[in-house]
Amino acid sequence: MNSEYIYLHGFASSPNSAKANYLRDRFSELQIPLTIPDLNQSDFTHLTMTRQLCQVREKFPSSPTPVTLIGSSFGGLASAWLGETQPQCQKLVLLAPAFTFLSLWLSVLGETTVTNWRSSGFFPVYHYGEKRSLPLSYDFVTDLQKYTESEIKRPIPTLILHGINDEVIPIQASRDFATTRPWVKLIELNSDHSLINVLPEIWQEISAFCQLKKFER
Repeated sequence: MNSEYIYLHGFASSPNSAKANYLRDRFSELQIPLTIPDLNQSDFTHLTMTRQLCQVREKFPSSPTPVTLIGSSFGGLASAWLGETQPQCQKLVLLAPAFTFLSLWLSVLGETTVTNWRSSGFFPVYHYGEKRSLPLSYDFVTDLQKYTESEIKRPIPTLILHGINDEVIPIQASRDFATTRPWVKLIELNSDHSLINVLPEIWQEISAFCQLKKFER
C-alpha cells in the first residue's frame, strides 16, 4: 500500500521555506503527492504543540493508508509525537528535530525575559515566513511543558538527519535520542540547523529510506 507523505515545517517558518520547496519539487518529479500544511493557521500568536498535532491528524488519509511524516526542526518534534500517538504513522524522517527545544530556548531568553513573558502573556518572535515579528502567547510554553520527550518510545522506523554544526538544536540532542532507541538511524551531516547546503544528500537519504519511486497510476 502506498504511503501518504506529509511535510511539517519548522517553528516560525512556513510551507514556502527552502526545504519545503525543495522537497515539494523532488516529490513532484516522482509524481508523488506531498502534503505541506501551514502550521501557523494564520494565527501564529496562539500556536501550541497540541494545536499543531490536531491539525496534522486531520490531514491523515482514511485508515488504513500508512502515513510517512517528514518534519523539520519543531516540525520534526511534532512528527515524533505523532509517530508515538498515531498507529497510522509508519515512518518518520526528522530534519534537525527540535528535541529539548523548550529548555534550550528558555535558557537563551533568560529568567527575566521569561518572567516578563509569563506576566504580559505575549513575547515578540521573528517569523521567517512573515518576515516580521509576531507576538507569541505564553500558552505555547505551558502547553509544550506537557510533552516529555522521554515518553516517545514507539518503535517506528525513524531517520534523523542533523548537522554537526547546528547552532540552534545541538546535534547531541539527536544523539541522545537515537542512543536509547535502536529503531532510530542518525546521519550526521556537515551543516548547520538550516541544512540548506546538504539538500541533495538529504534527498538521497530520504529516497532510500522511504524506497521512493515514480508513482504508477
